[in-house]
Amino acid sequence: MAENTENQLPENFVQDNLKEICHLLSKNSDEEFLYSFFDNLFTPNEMADFAKRWQLVKELDSGVTQREIAKKYNMSLCKITRGSKMLKSNESAFRKLLDLLKTE
Repeated sequence: MAENTENQLPENFVQDNLKEICHLLSKNSDEEFLYSFFDNLFTPNEMADFAKRWQLVKELDSGVTQREIAKKYNMSLCKITRGSKMLKSNESAFRKLLDLLKTE
């Protein structure tokens, strides 16, 4: 049997694995451990991209324009537009985390 490539993963592979990780992370509240997990899981470039994506959501929420963010972080407008669309929903995870951040 041939190995699956990234584009030929079994149905629900990504969803099942991400849900499993989310379930396990929800059981742990140790910030240092969670940081270590992300550091183990992602390459330095992936960590930087992850951090930039979160930063762009915070900046969009504070009123910074998409073009300003694209220039500042050398990001495509597609990534920023996606974040902007997600942020507009009151039920979005972005909105919920930003609201939580504002209460701290």
